[in-house]
Amino acid sequence: MRKNSIKNIRINEEVLRQLSVIIRSEIKDPRINPMTSVVSVEVAPDLKTCKAYVSVLGDVQSQKDTLQGLRSAEGFIRRSLAKSVNLRNTPEITFIIDQSIEYGVRMSHMIDQVNQETAGRKKEHGDDGDGGPERGQHE
Repeated sequence: MRKNSIKNIRINEEVLRQLSVIIRSEIKDPRINPMTSVVSVEVAPDLKTCKAYVSVLGDVQSQKDTLQGLRSAEGFIRRSLAKSVNLRNTPEITFIIDQSIEYGVRMSHMIDQVNQETAGRKKEHGDDGDGGPERGQHE
């Protein structure tokens, strides 16, 4: 089975869906932040291993605690996954913190800040955008 085959994509989606349900509703570890979500899953074509990228809303300590809680519950999660997803092999799961959502939010705030500074400078200089001819037009 190739890495990006239709079958592999379907397996990734189903494992992602089931992992989300297991983490949200079945694990009772207090270290795991309730605002934990599975962002993406990559199941190897041989179904032996799986990388699960999780996003945790919170500080760095909360992320570390959640990752530690997930790693300690790997056996339980794998058994639950085996019961809910009918695969030839149940993959061994590796949890990885995904900070892309946090990075995106931070970049969005930085862009908003730059836009506000630019708008403030335009108002200071009296440049409201209507004062001169548009680019490409000659008087």
